[in-house]
Amino acid sequence: MNSPTPPAVTLLTRPGCHLCEDARTSVSRVTGALGLEWSEVDIETDPELVRRHAEEVPVVLVDGVPRDFWRIDERRLTRLLRERLAL
Repeated sequence: MNSPTPPAVTLLTRPGCHLCEDARTSVSRVTGALGLEWSEVDIETDPELVRRHAEEVPVVLVDGVPRDFWRIDERRLTRLLRERLAL
């Protein structure tokens, strides 16, 4: 049986975002505990991301789907990722 593909965890941020540092810490803590990688994308590098997420930054995406924004709920993110890993 093949092991599931790890979830893609992406944190959308922007320069000067006061909530982004807390979000980085939360995402790093959760993914680290689960042995997962994550990436960060500055929305200012993509006009479409600015259009979609300008008022919601930071945003956590799991497999491209927005799952949380502004203040990251570590328990919810942990639960979502564990469920995704169990598939």
